[in-house]
Amino acid sequence: MIYLDNSATTFPKPDSMYEFMSGFYKKHGVNPGRTGFDAAILTEEIVQKTRKLMTELFNGGDDFNRLTFSYNASDSLNLIIQGLAEPNAHVITTMLEHNSVLRPLYCLKEEGKLQDVTYLPFDNEGYVDPEDFRRAIRPNTKFVVCTHCSNVLGTTQPLHEIGKICKEHGLIFVVDGSQGAGATTVDMRADNIDVYIFTGHKSLMGPTGIGGAYVREGVHIKHTRYAGTGVRSAYPKHLEEYPYRLEYGTLNLVGVAGLYAGVSWVLEQGIENIHKKEMMLWEKLRRGIQNAKGVTTYCANSTERRNAVLSFNINGFEAADVGMMLDVDYEIACRTGLQCAPKVHEHLGTLPIHGTVRLSIGAFNTEEDIDTAIRAVREIAGMRNA
Repeated sequence: MIYLDNSATTFPKPDSMYEFMSGFYKKHGVNPGRTGFDAAILTEEIVQKTRKLMTELFNGGDDFNRLTFSYNASDSLNLIIQGLAEPNAHVITTMLEHNSVLRPLYCLKEEGKLQDVTYLPFDNEGYVDPEDFRRAIRPNTKFVVCTHCSNVLGTTQPLHEIGKICKEHGLIFVVDGSQGAGATTVDMRADNIDVYIFTGHKSLMGPTGIGGAYVREGVHIKHTRYAGTGVRSAYPKHLEEYPYRLEYGTLNLVGVAGLYAGVSWVLEQGIENIHKKEMMLWEKLRRGIQNAKGVTTYCANSTERRNAVLSFNINGFEAADVGMMLDVDYEIACRTGLQCAPKVHEHLGTLPIHGTVRLSIGAFNTEEDIDTAIRAVREIAGMRNA
């Protein structure tokens, strides 16, 4: 199989990640923070080392306990968005967002827990204009939530400029880093990001089932869940302090261990080195299929400010049918449809034709993989034009 669905989940993972996860769980698969025996203490050390590693990766702040773990980015986005929502509040977001942002906002508005939501469009290159955020601000605007990188188009949004506007107007800036963490550098302090949300199973090279958020000091997230934390058990309320404020019950410990190993591998390789290789392959793929008759690509004219994601359609074919042919005839794994981001397709005009075919390149793809993908797309396009 040629795997070109890395925006969904990177695959394969580094061998070091698999080995570390297995060895950790065999030796230290016990609850941290609940007792004082040696295995529990060693488990807690890995958890804390991972908090510190992730905090440093994002340049989040001095307190690594404000790095909290959850199931995935969707889980943390729900915790943060619901924890910030107020009945009289206005929120600004974009048409590039994943349903992990869109659905919480929609439902909170429907339930009367948010007053209104503004969805900003993107331009023909796939970027949102930072000044659109400024123009959208109202007296009751409370926070902005924006994707770091589009999972459909691969475009990296101008977080620095958006963050500056948010700071000027006293707005909380929440970034969905699902596609950004591990794929490009993150600097929460420089970009005035108040909350950065990540998932482990994409470019951080960790397993599924682990994600989280870093919440900077001064940002108040109200409780929406209540559970055990393993400490101060006589206290009747869920704890206020971090990390317990946004963590509930037993952590996914083997997931944390896998995340630690995955991020360590990414840092050893160098984020910029991985990105450079992926974009070299992306440019080859783009040039190879854009010249094919009947192929339409979307927001794919430059290697600047983007990740290695390419969405396209072939005239006369449903995206799902192209994906099936790539799978069955060429053993190429890809993603078709709306990619859980319906407003992107609404804006592109691809909603009525059931989305796009998305090819997303990862750290372990090769030039041979891309050559095969180019040949496959050109041959499928040739069937319609024959």
